[in-house]
Amino acid sequence: MLDSLSSKTREEEKEEKEEAARRITARARMAASLQVAVASLVPPSTSSPIGRRGRGRTVAGGGGGGVRCSAIGSKGSSSKLPLPPINPKDPFLSKLASVAAASPESLLDRPVSSDTPPYLDLFESPQLMATPAQVERSVSYNEHRPRRPPPDLPSLLLHGRIVYIGMPLVPAVTELVVAELMYLQWMDPKEPIYLYINSTGTTRDDGETVGMETEGFAIYDALMQLKNEIHTVAVGAAIGHACLLLASGSKGKRFMMPHAKAMIQQPRVPSSGLMPASDVLIRAKEVITNRDTLVKLLAKHTGNSIETVATVMRRPYYMDATKAQEFGAIDKILWRGQEKIMADAAPPEQWDKNAGIKVVD
Repeated sequence: MLDSLSSKTREEEKEEKEEAARRITARARMAASLQVAVASLVPPSTSSPIGRRGRGRTVAGGGGGGVRCSAIGSKGSSSKLPLPPINPKDPFLSKLASVAAASPESLLDRPVSSDTPPYLDLFESPQLMATPAQVERSVSYNEHRPRRPPPDLPSLLLHGRIVYIGMPLVPAVTELVVAELMYLQWMDPKEPIYLYINSTGTTRDDGETVGMETEGFAIYDALMQLKNEIHTVAVGAAIGHACLLLASGSKGKRFMMPHAKAMIQQPRVPSSGLMPASDVLIRAKEVITNRDTLVKLLAKHTGNSIETVATVMRRPYYMDATKAQEFGAIDKILWRGQEKIMADAAPPEQWDKNAGIKVVD
């Protein structure tokens, strides 16, 4: 009987020692996986090989001071799982080190659930929660943080259904404008398209021809094929074919800035160079055909007769916002507050009365 009791006692002691060794090994693995050296994991009197090979080092604790911790591992295990240096200023790691140093059992002795990943509840621990000041800084940053990289300016304008023509009508500009118009109609054929114009047409500001007349006609034909309502706005200059594009907007939706300029003129003949006389004659006939087409289209969109448009186009015809409205190229002048100014303005009869002018019937 005594022999059986003593054998059971020895077996229990052996199991307790094995359990203690397993706990020490588990704690060492936990410290390595969390990248935090757990303080005082190995008792000084242990005879485990792991304990004999443990080496202590100091890391930052939660209270701001250093705590004596033991980075546990053998030569073989340390080569496989090297512990990186801990950032002492990291608030989460500092708090985690404090919890591990104070009560390592809270990290090791926890129920295992197959429904949740291991140690997920650590992130909900009040001891590891961010302070109110940290939360406030995080919320303030997220409110003003850009949610995506800022787009380039043409993409931003296109997102607002704005097509901007800010250069002479050269082939590259025509290609881009036509593509944007087709894309916006494909995106939504019911929403309006806003065409902002600041272009000298097929010529430069000094009058030199830089593009063929067909460039302006290509954009015009694309506008006429759209199902969308077209809002045209002159924001600087609308010269030549650019003035045609301005006048071709939807009725009632053609606008002009108060200090913008519009001008219509006859098409210019490009430099002939060393062309033979027969080719020059062919080129001249083509220019006359383009001129007649431009006159007809301007007469159609401005409401004037073909003869009137042809007469004013004999020489460059410049128009400010008021003249362009009278000519029929635009419908409204975009002047902020103009309604209030016009309402406060006295009628002509009142001006005559104030000046002492009598109206004679």
